Amino acid sequence: MARKRMIPVINEVLAEEMARDERVILFGEDVEISLFGDTKGLIKKFGPKQVRNTPISETVMTGMAVGAAAAGYRPVCHLMYGNFMYTGMDAIANQAAKLRYMTGGQIKLPIVFFLVVGGGRSAGAQHSDVVHPTLMNLGGIKVVSASNPYDAKGLLKAAIRDDNPVVFLQTAGRGGDAGEVPDEEYVIPLGVADVKREGSDVTIVAIGSMVRHALKAAEELEKQGVSAEVIDPRTVVPLDHDTILKSVRRTGRLVVVDEARLTCGAASEIAAIAAEYAFADLKAPVIRVAVPDVGMPYSPPLEKFVLPDAQKVIDAVLKITKG
Repeated sequence: MARKRMIPVINEVLAEEMARDERVILFGEDVEISLFGDTKGLIKKFGPKQVRNTPISETVMTGMAVGAAAAGYRPVCHLMYGNFMYTGMDAIANQAAKLRYMTGGQIKLPIVFFLVVGGGRSAGAQHSDVVHPTLMNLGGIKVVSASNPYDAKGLLKAAIRDDNPVVFLQTAGRGGDAGEVPDEEYVIPLGVADVKREGSDVTIVAIGSMVRHALKAAEELEKQGVSAEVIDPRTVVPLDHDTILKSVRRTGRLVVVDEARLTCGAASEIAAIAAEYAFADLKAPVIRVAVPDVGMPYSPPLEKFVLPDAQKVIDAVLKITKG
């Protein structure tokens, strides 16, 4: 087992899956030169039959992915930044999310839409959205958000092999983080959460890049006598209700940390699940720690101000444990 960073792990998974199945094709904006490094060298290994640049038109790219999948390929459509998904939404929302249902299962759509999401890099409002709330509401799209290199490998393999459309969100702030990754192959089933840290006083559910902050907060809270359990859903669609509810029923308190905006985000959905199914077990109100309903600032100090961090998680936990 070696320590690897997330971007090289994603690159390795793409190469392994393309070698395993020649129907796996990769296309997108600048995938041949690989601005992010995640598709680096793949054109040399597999050639233009499996790796192709596309025009800068997300409408073309997403429509192409639906058509290729319906024709028997397993496309990985690299859309670069999460915000770019918005201009390709017709094929995602009206075709990919619905065609398998509308054809009674006659058409399979094994597509992976690959997006880099999140702030922390002063990339501005049009390059920093975390887009899973929009996708969660579509019905028919699975949504993956890996928080570390180990999970990224197993989840991306599962996404590529799935016969349904999956959006794989690479959290921008985690691409350079290193973690232990086994050399042997493994697949993490979609829809299974992971308890990153066990605790007894409060449940912290953190999504994507927020897992790092939640774990740091849990370490600091332990020094103050608060035992925090940290859960990483890993996929927000399907969402592992059972793991979350089991923890909330035991701890009686819930804080949800999400880099998406506060209104109608995954944090709101998880809070609603706890209120609906574990209300009698709650000892305090559920608290959401998320981004305010504003565009992500370009200014580094302002960006830091709106993004959740460990201290904001600590403050939320103390409010319901020692308030």
